[in-house]
Amino acid sequence: MKIICATSNKDKLREIREIFSDFDCEIVSMKEAGVSIDVEETGDTFLENAYIKAKAVWDITGGVVFSDDSGLEVDYLNKAPGVYSARFMGTDTSYEIKNKKIIQLLEEATGRERSARYKAAICCILEDGSVIEIEESMEGEIAHSPSGSEGFGYDPIFYVKEFSKTAAQLSREEKNKISHRGKALRVLKDKLRKGD
Repeated sequence: MKIICATSNKDKLREIREIFSDFDCEIVSMKEAGVSIDVEETGDTFLENAYIKAKAVWDITGGVVFSDDSGLEVDYLNKAPGVYSARFMGTDTSYEIKNKKIIQLLEEATGRERSARYKAAICCILEDGSVIEIEESMEGEIAHSPSGSEGFGYDPIFYVKEFSKTAAQLSREEKNKISHRGKALRVLKDKLRKGD
């Protein structure tokens, strides 16, 4: 089975391929599938954005296409940056700067006020046009300073209590086991295996 992943994010694609390594399929990027469109994410939720991206690519390629839209919700910031996680402070702004800004915004926050979660929504459109939608999350809190060099995005400031580490300090295997994306992709694998 060939599955087209509607993303151009290399880090995300690497994670997806790692999680799908035990599944008999070929994961190809939009570029590898010959698709070079810029899909505008106009949805109000992660799930809406995942559907918009998957449908735009599926309309061109057919077959099996899935898209993941994910981001960080910080309770102290009224669940911002949320669906704007990738666009927070501008798409060309480095995550180093974005992470410092979030820490700065939470300067007065203590204890539970620092609660946050990563959310992932996956939309998979099958050959016949039927749609699988999945949402998962990973709970944590915002660290007082960035730590770790693994992962990407907001991982250096996302503290995972059960490991007493930030997501960027976890090994890839540890992160894939507990991450929002890891959970959602495992559900997708099960559904594809069963032919749901």
